[in-house]
Amino acid sequence: MTPDEFRLHGHALIEWIASYRERAQSGQFDVIPRTAPWPAGEPVQPGALRARLPAEAPQQPEEFAAVLADLDRLILPACTHWQDPRFFGYFPSNGLFSAVLGDLASTGLGQLGLNWQASPALTELEEVTTDWLRRMLGLSESWRGVIHDTASSATLVALVCARERTSDFAATARGLAASDAPLVVYTSSQSHSSVEKAALIAGFGRAQLRSIVVDEAFAMRADALEQAIRADRAAGLKPCAIVATTGTTATTALDPIADCARIAADHGLWLHVDAAMAGSAMIVPECRGLWDGIEGADSLVVNPHKWLGVSFDCSAYYVRDPQHLVRTMSSNPSYLRTATDAVATSYRDWGVPLGRRMRALKLWFVLREQGVMGLQARIRRDLASARWLAAQVDAPEAQAAGWRRIAPVPLQTVCVRHEPPALCGDGAALDRHTLDWVGRINASGQAWLTPGIVDGRWIVRVAIGAEATQLQHVREVWALMRQTAEQAGG
Repeated sequence: MTPDEFRLHGHALIEWIASYRERAQSGQFDVIPRTAPWPAGEPVQPGALRARLPAEAPQQPEEFAAVLADLDRLILPACTHWQDPRFFGYFPSNGLFSAVLGDLASTGLGQLGLNWQASPALTELEEVTTDWLRRMLGLSESWRGVIHDTASSATLVALVCARERTSDFAATARGLAASDAPLVVYTSSQSHSSVEKAALIAGFGRAQLRSIVVDEAFAMRADALEQAIRADRAAGLKPCAIVATTGTTATTALDPIADCARIAADHGLWLHVDAAMAGSAMIVPECRGLWDGIEGADSLVVNPHKWLGVSFDCSAYYVRDPQHLVRTMSSNPSYLRTATDAVATSYRDWGVPLGRRMRALKLWFVLREQGVMGLQARIRRDLASARWLAAQVDAPEAQAAGWRRIAPVPLQTVCVRHEPPALCGDGAALDRHTLDWVGRINASGQAWLTPGIVDGRWIVRVAIGAEATQLQHVREVWALMRQTAEQAGG
């Protein structure tokens, strides 16, 4: 493709993306893929797209216009529309237009961050943007940041750092078998599945991962954490790390960070805070009490690719002791050594991959195009919408119709269950009813809601935060929920 051909097709692709966003954000699609060429009225089934694609790559070059045409004909009909204002599933994963352009510029520049010399701009822009974000979050100058792909990678790095500090780097030198006692990790029963995966990859093993019970607000109980640590010490084990969560996946529960920090300090444990989604709210000063005590943590992670609108993937990992991080993760082959190593940051030593993309560029684009105040306004809008929905669920009329709010609403996710009187006392039947009505909504294409299990029973999460979601969309999904659930429940 020549530069002139790139200009031609690039302009066409930009127009296609802009048109898609206009259609998605005006609700022209079903939220889940149901449109032609798939059978009318039926959601896309596994394998439907695969069956329409050739089994082998083309032997001869194709016109790029044909590739663009197949975006409409094949790819778009099999896409779930995360940018639709009626998308209330999982957590927000917005890609603002400025982030899309940042990704395009990053790919066009083709930078590869092996070290500072490989791309001074990549390294120094990442230093600046992570520091901008640190200041926006209200964190002190004690923190240094790096951009990973996801919070899963950040949590893995945190647990490896914890392992090395507790073992005095014996695990790096001789493996975990060198430890005089098994190392133990503590986390909430409501923590993300990536914590367990990170513990397994880092070599702790499931037997050394403690799931701490939660209170009535689904937050980790500090007293139970303390008891578990003391019991493990008495049993000859070696407590190593606490992973606390600000904004759990199921309910956005808030673990008591200040208590966890005190316990970590008393027992010499590493404290990592997973604030992947909820951390974005901390750019709003009135929300910072939700992670009170954060300055006592050793590391934390925030995902700008969720609520802040930076396109996936962009996960900001912050540490208080970058020297320890570098010593833990460093590799220094001769072909990467340069004269600037002593004075410049080498982000290859801040995580697992050697190479890295220029992710900071899309963060830079978003922060400049939106401004801090623009991002704060959108978060405040979503918080207000969640409070409105919680109030509707709590209203006497809704309560009389069987609606129950299952958890507090500190952020933008409202967890609900419809409990018809006829099903009271029959947990299995209530679970079937919950999955039935949320399944009907999702299959209709009119909205997307995520069910989940909380306290042993199925509930439905309404996660507000798509860029285009206004209060009117929340009103409409609440009306749809009431109509669908109450009709299904008789």
